[in-house]
Amino acid sequence: MKIEILGSGCPKCKLLEENVKKAVEQSGKKAEIVKVTEINKIIEYGVMSTPAIVIDGTVKSYGKINDVDEIKKWLE
Repeated sequence: MKIEILGSGCPKCKLLEENVKKAVEQSGKKAEIVKVTEINKIIEYGVMSTPAIVIDGTVKSYGKINDVDEIKKWLE
């Protein structure tokens, strides 16, 4: 499983990354977590506001900080 965090590295992006790491750890799943900061790559996903989460190529959320429980549901 590949999880991408899209964003510029702002505080919201960092908080979302921490929540993703916690969700992966709590779920027991194995995942590669990648930070994507290149604006062109973010635009390729059609994301206009960050932070955003992409799991295995599918945008799950953008423009907000998802909590750990919500992220764990996407990992199932």
